[in-house]
Amino acid sequence: MNVTKSEYSAIVKKHSPPSPKLKDFIWAYCVGGFICVIGQLLMEFYKYLELEEKTVKMLVPVTLIFIAALLTGLKLFDKIAKRAGAGTLVPITGFANAVVSPAIEFKSERFVLGVGAKMFTIAGPVIVYGTVASVVYGIIYWITTLF
Repeated sequence: MNVTKSEYSAIVKKHSPPSPKLKDFIWAYCVGGFICVIGQLLMEFYKYLELEEKTVKMLVPVTLIFIAALLTGLKLFDKIAKRAGAGTLVPITGFANAVVSPAIEFKSERFVLGVGAKMFTIAGPVIVYGTVASVVYGIIYWITTLF
């Protein structure tokens, strides 16, 4: 049975529930903001411990990565992400989830061909294109400062 693109679109539209966009935006904003608040609280806590600023700036992202990885391993991150959507994609927590999820999924294929080979399936392109974009922006910045 061949279905045209317009027929397929009509079927999808008929069977898909409407998306409450405003509610989704509010949830994403609140959850993303909450993750940032946690980061700020961690920063204040580490400063309260009288750690060097350089150490504090290292510990905050490491702690957020650990929390996101732990929540992914406990299968809680996906439940939060279903509700919060893009709010969980605050770069550091979303990246941690993108690395840990495939590692967990392919652990049955052992460490080299499973975890090692699949760990960066999602995060790999982000790293590559992020690096390329930063190089391009760096070159543009350098050229604009020459004049």
